Amino acid sequence: MLEQVALTESDSAASRVDQVRRLSGGAFAALDLGTNNCRLLVGAPAGDGFRVIDSFSRIVRLGEGLHHTGRLSQDAMDRAMTALHACVERLSRRPIRKLRAIATEACRRASNGAAFLERVKAETGLDVQPITSREEAELALESCSPLLCGEGSRALLFDIGGGSTELAWVRLTRGQPELIGYDSLPIGVVTLSERWGNAGFTDAGFEAMVDDVETMLMKFERVHCISHEISNGGVRLLGTSGTVTTLAGVVLKLERYRRPAVDGLALSAEDAADALDFLRGLGREGLLQHPCVGPERIDFVLPGCAVFAAITRVWPASKIVVADRGLREGMLLRMMRADRAGPRKSYPNRP
Repeated sequence: MLEQVALTESDSAASRVDQVRRLSGGAFAALDLGTNNCRLLVGAPAGDGFRVIDSFSRIVRLGEGLHHTGRLSQDAMDRAMTALHACVERLSRRPIRKLRAIATEACRRASNGAAFLERVKAETGLDVQPITSREEAELALESCSPLLCGEGSRALLFDIGGGSTELAWVRLTRGQPELIGYDSLPIGVVTLSERWGNAGFTDAGFEAMVDDVETMLMKFERVHCISHEISNGGVRLLGTSGTVTTLAGVVLKLERYRRPAVDGLALSAEDAADALDFLRGLGREGLLQHPCVGPERIDFVLPGCAVFAAITRVWPASKIVVADRGLREGMLLRMMRADRAGPRKSYPNRP
């Protein structure tokens, strides 16, 4: 059995992370620093997947104010740093075989995003790397591919994030997904919330948000003609985001959110639309009290619903598969697969 590293207050942040990572064996860890959330997932291989050992999620609103200023604010960066220090503390509790940490839209867009990530490395030892929007789509597809088995020859995967919304158009060949088109829209629950504010809680403001998003989606539709494929059958819609899981929680009438009940659930278009209307009708106070929403997410639920409404208007599939999984799970699966494969052999160049 591997011995866990004993860490002291005198150890630097970088050395604490490096000590843990140098151990052979141990678990795998994936950290996702997003526009709205900071999430950590630690898992150990189990069959074709993994067993979750530890998880952490905190709303940090890193992209707060980014839409107006083009920069990460000091308060937002400080909130993210507090969450990242908490992640380092969790990582120090057990041997970690491999760790990958990524940043998404907020750090990609912000003029001071690179400088912030340098600060993260200096203060925590975490080497957080920004990834492209294409890799975001690929990682989401990696984690959700088990949910795409079954009927259909095409799938449209959408991930409604804090600062962007990723679309992945997928071909299914003998149950194996292949990415054939992707796009990243520069809108998410944080950016829409800041753009529309309290107007998003009114009927006119909500419809304006939906129209705005629908206009952006039409570029992807014109390229891939997905609505035509949907009308002919054989296309599955799969959503992975807090918006979609919240709608699922409403449909199931959950008194508290439960991932096993939601992940993999197939919502009918009618049930999803009814749940969306229900959330819109609650108002701020009702959303605050709802067990699947709460105070930290109250400003982001209806913007997410607006993106969802636009997606289902442009691509009116009869059902939507719900996924409570995303980039962290995709990273873990990739690291574990690469670890099983071992180091690649090198061959001399051949003519």
